[in-house]
Amino acid sequence: MAEKISDETIEYTAVLAKLELNEEEKKAAKSDMEKMLQYIDKLNELDTEGIEPLAHVFETVNVFREDIEASGGRHEDVLSNAKERKGRCFAAPKTFA
Repeated sequence: MAEKISDETIEYTAVLAKLELNEEEKKAAKSDMEKMLQYIDKLNELDTEGIEPLAHVFETVNVFREDIEASGGRHEDVLSNAKERKGRCFAAPKTFA
């Protein structure tokens, strides 16, 4: 059976979550946490022996492709599209001071 949640636990949890709870909200949170623990106890009754953990609810396929080396073109051709240049590089505006 799930253990009871103490008032200190509720207050500590509220501090960690940066919440200011009034007495009514503390009672509601305490009740909700106790219900969660009861549900976890119920789940612990299930026999999960031999069942593999589920990583994702949908079957996933590797969406990455192999890297293919390709020529980027001549350096001057690539830089011909640059709005501004700085030597042999693209010139980009500063993003922070």
